[in-house]
Amino acid sequence: MVESKQQWKAWLYLSPAIVLLLIFTVWPIINTVRMAFLNGYSGLAAVGGESFSFGIDNFKKVIEYKRFITCLKNTCVLCFVTVPLSTILALLVSVALNSIKPFQKVLQTIFFLPYVTNSIAIGMVFAAMFNIVGSAFGTPNQIIVTAGIVNNVIEFFGGTAVNWINSGSTHLANMTVMIIYIVWNALPFKILILLGGMQSINKQYYDAARVDGSTRRRIFARITVPLLSPMIAYVVITGFIGGFKEYTSIVGIFGADMGPAGAKGSMNTMVGFIYDALSSNSQGRASAAALILFGIILIATLINLWVSKKRVHY
Repeated sequence: MVESKQQWKAWLYLSPAIVLLLIFTVWPIINTVRMAFLNGYSGLAAVGGESFSFGIDNFKKVIEYKRFITCLKNTCVLCFVTVPLSTILALLVSVALNSIKPFQKVLQTIFFLPYVTNSIAIGMVFAAMFNIVGSAFGTPNQIIVTAGIVNNVIEFFGGTAVNWINSGSTHLANMTVMIIYIVWNALPFKILILLGGMQSINKQYYDAARVDGSTRRRIFARITVPLLSPMIAYVVITGFIGGFKEYTSIVGIFGADMGPAGAKGSMNTMVGFIYDALSSNSQGRASAAALILFGIILIATLINLWVSKKRVHY
């Protein structure tokens, strides 16, 4: 503990970080709450001297907006499907990596590469993989259709090419592509956390279980998962928080239209809804949507914490 006479030095060293946090974190949060409860708040109108009454009209506009339910539904589907799926896959991959001694570091690096790669760039690669491109050559009626890698693989095994993300594609096909991309993009961080926790488990537990003749499945269920439960709870909670803020992956696949051609906004999310409101100079509505999203994330986090108290073994 710092002596009372020397505390001023500690505050002095912390002051730059505290000032930056107050300016760029605390004040924006306070200002967001303020704008959310100013009816019809607009930054340009406020600069022009217009005053705004206090109320909840911004929240009503958000809920009544025709695209709000679509954005909320897309966000919830992506979150509640991708988080459990990516966590289970990350746990299985971590167990496999932990069992491989040769090339373990190399494989860890390969699996971690997507985490340090730009999300938009990865999304563009996935869009190319699932894309179907029609190009005209020769006569006007001669069109050569170039299928993406995924459809080429499907056709190679005797299947029929699927319109995943192009004009006329179904919402189910669009959602399937997004789930595959988000799960793949979420794996590296979760694998890193789970593998690190797995390597910290005392090997004596496994040695004792093998002496008793326990099967690998029983060792996994009775030793690995319980002792790894704090890390599992952590990746699940952070996964839900990140899942509800999903936005860049949609832009990477579908671009700024947030959906295939002819269905603009069909894959939009809550964060995309907030950005759309900001771009139309409706800061009050954007702030209200941000608070609604905060409330959803808070409830999901509290539920996860409540469940983890009953299931996590420290």
